[in-house]
Amino acid sequence: MKRNSLSSFYVSLWLVFTATMLQAVESAKGKYAQMLFNELFEDYSNALRPVEDTDKVLNVTLQITLSQIKDMDERNQILTAYLWIRQSWYDAYLKWDKDQYDGLDSIRIPSNLVWRPDIVLYNKADDDFSEPVNTNVVLRYDGKITWDAPAITKSSCVVDVSYFPFDSQQCNLTFGSWTYNGNQVDIINSLDSGDLSDFVEDVEWEIHGMPAVKNVITYGCCSEPYPDVTFTLILKRKSSFYIFNLLLPCILISFLAPLGFYLPADSGEKVSLGVTVLLALTVFQLMVAEIMPPSENVPLIGKYYIATMTMITASTALTIIIMNVHHCGSEAKPVPQWARVVILDYMSKIFFVYDVGENCTSPQREKEQEHKLEGGDMCRGGDRERKSHLSNREDDSDLKENLNGNLKQSFGVHGENVRENVNCCSCYKMLIKNIEYIANCVRDHKANRAKGIEWKKVAKVMDRFFMWIFFIMVFFMSVLIIGKAA
Repeated sequence: MKRNSLSSFYVSLWLVFTATMLQAVESAKGKYAQMLFNELFEDYSNALRPVEDTDKVLNVTLQITLSQIKDMDERNQILTAYLWIRQSWYDAYLKWDKDQYDGLDSIRIPSNLVWRPDIVLYNKADDDFSEPVNTNVVLRYDGKITWDAPAITKSSCVVDVSYFPFDSQQCNLTFGSWTYNGNQVDIINSLDSGDLSDFVEDVEWEIHGMPAVKNVITYGCCSEPYPDVTFTLILKRKSSFYIFNLLLPCILISFLAPLGFYLPADSGEKVSLGVTVLLALTVFQLMVAEIMPPSENVPLIGKYYIATMTMITASTALTIIIMNVHHCGSEAKPVPQWARVVILDYMSKIFFVYDVGENCTSPQREKEQEHKLEGGDMCRGGDRERKSHLSNREDDSDLKENLNGNLKQSFGVHGENVRENVNCCSCYKMLIKNIEYIANCVRDHKANRAKGIEWKKVAKVMDRFFMWIFFIMVFFMSVLIIGKAA
C-alpha cells in the first residue's frame, strides 16, 4: 500500500512539474514574440513594396479554394461564389534569426500592419468596393508572409443558354494586380487548378474542374506587361428539377393536342381543347422567359415550346376546317370522285374509319344489309330509278296491268268487276302520280342525307389522318430534344 501511494505521489509531482515548465516556455515565447514584434515594426512601413532593390520583381503566389457557389443569376449573368484566397510573398524587411528569440519561427499579426499586394478580381460585378477582410497573416522568420482571406465574390459570367436545361457553363475568375505591372509584381500559380477539396455540394450545379492559366497582357494605355491568373470554373447544370417542372409537363400537354382530332365533331369541344392547350404552353413559355437572359440565343426548351405551340395552332386551324367539312349538309356539292376514291375507299380502310354512327364491333354483313334497307343503293342510283319509273308512266298498258294486279291483291274483287273499273283509269293515274311524287321526295331526302353522311365520313377520315400525323410529330420532337441534350 505504501509503495502504491509513493508511486502515485511521484506521478502527480511529475505532472505538476511538466505543466509548470510548459507554462514557463509559453510565457517565454510570448515574451520573445512581443520583443520580436517591437523590433520588427519599429522602423517598418507598409506603404512601399518590400524589396531591397527597386528593380527586383516581387513574386506573389496565388491559390484559390472554392468553398461554395452561392448563386448563378442567368438573367443578369452574375456568378456569386464563396472563395478562400491565399497569397504568399517574401518581405525583405521582416526577417529575424529564430535562435535569438528562443527558436520562435513564426508569428501571427494583423494583415493591415504589413505590405499587401493589391490583387483584385478583374471581372468583378459587385457595387461594393470595400477592402478585403483584415484577417491575420502568418509571418515566418525568413520573411515569408502567408495571407488567407475569405471572400464572397460576384463576377460577370457570359451564360450560354442554348441548351438549357441541359447546358454547361464556363465562368472565369481573373485575378491580377491593379497598379503594379509585371516588372514590379509577378503572379505565380500555386497549383494548376483551383482547390476543390473543400467544396460544398450545390443543389443545381456540378463542378467538373477549375483549371488555372496565367496570362501576360499588354494594354493599350501602357507599355509594361500586366500578368493575371484566370481560373475557369466549369459547371454542369443538374437538369432533374427542370425536367420534372418544365419539360415533362410540356410533353404531356403536347400529346393532348392530337387527341382533339379524336373528339366527335358534335361534342363542341374540339376547338376549345386546342385553345386550352395553347394557353397552358404559353404559361410555361413565360416561366422560361423570366429565367433566361433577353438574348438572341433561344434555349432548347424554348424552341421546343415554340415548335409545340406552332403545331397546336396548326392543329386548331385544321380542326376548324374539318368541322366545316363535317357540317356540310344537303346544299353542299357531292363528294368529288377523287375524294371518294382516295379518302372513302382507301384511307378509311387504312385508319379503320367506319360509317358515321357505327363502331368497330358492327359486323360487315349487317352493315351492308342495313345500308340496303335504309335505301343506300336507292340514294346512289336515284337517277336511274327515276328514269325507269318515268318510262313506266309512259307505258299505259303496263300501268293498267299493274293496277289491275294491285287491285286484285288489295281488294280481292272478281275479273268482271275489274273490267268495269278499268274505265276509271284516269282516277288511278292521278293517284299514281301523287304516289310517285311522294316517292321522289323520299328519294331526294335520302339522297341528300346520304350526301351529308359522305361528307361526315370524309371529315372523320381526315380527323384520324391528322391525329396520327401530329402524334408522330410530337413523338419525334420529344426524341429530338432529348437527343440534343444527350
